[in-house]
Amino acid sequence: MDRLKNPARLMIVSDLDHTMVDHHDVEDLSLLRFNALWESNYRHDSLLVFSTGRSPTLYKELRKEKPMLTPDITIMSVGTEITYGNSMVPDEGWVEYLNQKWDKNIVTEEASKFSELTLQAETEIRPHKVSFYVQKDKAQAVTKALSESIAKRGLDVKIIYSGGMDLDILPQGAGKGQALAYLLKKFKTEGKLPVNTLVCGDSGNDAELFSIPDVHGVMVSNAQEELLHWYAENAKNNPKIIHATERCAAGIIQAIGHFHLGPNISPRDVADFSECSLENVNPGHEMVKFNLFYEKWRRGEIDYNMAYIASLKADCHPSGVFVHPSGVEHSLPDGIKCLPNFYGDKQGKKFRVWVDRVLASQISSDTLLVKFHKWELSDDERRCCLTTAVLTSKGSSIADGYTWVHVHQTWLEGAGAKDQSTWLF
Repeated sequence: MDRLKNPARLMIVSDLDHTMVDHHDVEDLSLLRFNALWESNYRHDSLLVFSTGRSPTLYKELRKEKPMLTPDITIMSVGTEITYGNSMVPDEGWVEYLNQKWDKNIVTEEASKFSELTLQAETEIRPHKVSFYVQKDKAQAVTKALSESIAKRGLDVKIIYSGGMDLDILPQGAGKGQALAYLLKKFKTEGKLPVNTLVCGDSGNDAELFSIPDVHGVMVSNAQEELLHWYAENAKNNPKIIHATERCAAGIIQAIGHFHLGPNISPRDVADFSECSLENVNPGHEMVKFNLFYEKWRRGEIDYNMAYIASLKADCHPSGVFVHPSGVEHSLPDGIKCLPNFYGDKQGKKFRVWVDRVLASQISSDTLLVKFHKWELSDDERRCCLTTAVLTSKGSSIADGYTWVHVHQTWLEGAGAKDQSTWLF
């Protein structure tokens, strides 16, 4: 990734459904805990990769439903599509590689001869993936027979069964594991091989990830039978792979701590904000800390203590400016002074705040320009602002902390508030 000049300190490669995203967690708390940890400690020097069986269509639908971060790399359709950044630019080299000994029409023709297979939705049929549903008790026999019939047609394919019902047919060189191997080889060629890589999964189509040499791996506590069976047969004595005791994203956080890959205490787990600090100060932590305080203040989850407000005001330049997404300009210190009026106004209501894509650039020896997306979920309305902040160091180095000088927000297209007066910061 061009964003990082040096090798990533940590690269997390995670499945989405039932791994990063817990569909049984109605508040999405484990995901929000991971988000806060990543943006405050890792975004600036690490890589986040989502590796999902979902097609681009279903992946984008999930992003609209859940408070997910923007990954640096997205691997979709069971390792058959690799894209980069928020714009999801495809990796053309991977496409060319997968075209070898692959013909989607022949695969579809041979599969149609099996009455046990039900073709999945059109959105799930991709250039290098053909997907079906099959009953669990028939999966093994169908997989064997179908593999033989396709091989007779001169193709080299891979058939993956996962989730107790999904059967995917891919080029032999495809899959989540091969896609990761391809990326690692690419990084190594560029001299940017990550210092550590952690793979995370819950189902059979994630097994390949754990087969890649030299990576750490975590099977979340809710991992499915087919992955646990693979683990028992292939990796039970591998100390680099663990079966977490925590579900989904909480299991990923647990693995970061288990393997000593870096900080593993999410700012969301720190009760006293005066203790929410880092050994190495970075602007990501500053953005997470403020917005998390803002959420908890309005939810009434922290004590009504004016010392918090005094501390925030002290962090603002006396003539600091805040430009509301409506375009109205306010005094930054005066905005902080208004916060007591909103203490607990979201108590007992659905209200969450998270930040995404925190990136900082130094514009002078003591000044940083920080850009990020600030999201709010209020009741069932999701709103987002592109936020730009100018920070200066309080002392001779950034370790002394920051002073907020200027904050400018603009609505992200399609994500503005219906009532702009409800958006405070």
